[in-house]
Amino acid sequence: MGRHLAAALALGGWVVRRAVRVLSGRDDETLIGTVGPATDWGSALVGVDAVVHLAARVHHKNDEQEAEQYTIVNSDGTLRLAHCAANAGVRQFIFLSTVLVHGRSNDGRAPFSENDILTPVGPYGMSKAAAEVGLRPIAQESSMDVTVIRPPLVYGFGAKGNFSLLTRAVKLGIPLPFAAVCNRRAFVSVENLTSFILHRLSNPSKEFDVFLLADDEQVSTPEFITRLANAAGTPSRLFPVSSAVLSALFKIGGRLEARDSLLGSLELDVSKADSTGWRPKVTLDEGLRLAITGQADDS
Repeated sequence: MGRHLAAALALGGWVVRRAVRVLSGRDDETLIGTVGPATDWGSALVGVDAVVHLAARVHHKNDEQEAEQYTIVNSDGTLRLAHCAANAGVRQFIFLSTVLVHGRSNDGRAPFSENDILTPVGPYGMSKAAAEVGLRPIAQESSMDVTVIRPPLVYGFGAKGNFSLLTRAVKLGIPLPFAAVCNRRAFVSVENLTSFILHRLSNPSKEFDVFLLADDEQVSTPEFITRLANAAGTPSRLFPVSSAVLSALFKIGGRLEARDSLLGSLELDVSKADSTGWRPKVTLDEGLRLAITGQADDS
């Protein structure tokens, strides 16, 4: 996400400073080491007008020790940065949270909205929700405006996690048992997420604001896989297995999170983001093609 956003910001005329844990030799980098409650952000924030906080602990096992690390990085680390930014005179702070602060599925319910009571599941979602709660008083007690963005699965070129696994399976032609799944899920391309962040930086509003974000289409799991396969130029190779059987298999394998992600619905009401005048930069099909090729269409 950071690589995509930094490039888009530079194209938009912003002077970018990247806070990194390991230097790569770029002139725009500042070494900050580990993100946590004692991180020294001093040099990184000198002369900075806006902060976009993307760093987070993700894709780790969910045992008790790891839960503590999620809190240290995602909650305590975020609030440490926000306090330092406010004290340094930063005017805007954008925090990339997650839709998981609402839970993993809204089966049988209306689409999630920004006004819903937070019901996070798992240490990742809980740590992000705690960060959101702590950011509100910082915004209220300082001159720094805070925007919280809650995206669903972010896909794009170089993405890791579940999208990377799914892309690899599709490219290898592995048959996938999801043809009978009937759900509806929100996704967001890295291009659309980046576009919304740039829009917020150019159009700040009140002291604390929250947005759900998604592509212009919310589709089923088999539809997403089919369109991912089309983008990769390969057959989708889907076959039907009932959701009840799949759910039981995921439960036996201890993969409840994967069950919810693949079988459950996750619909979002994105009317608030739309009301700001922002529109998705790319369609779902365009975003998937970019995720596969990493190249825009020159035509």
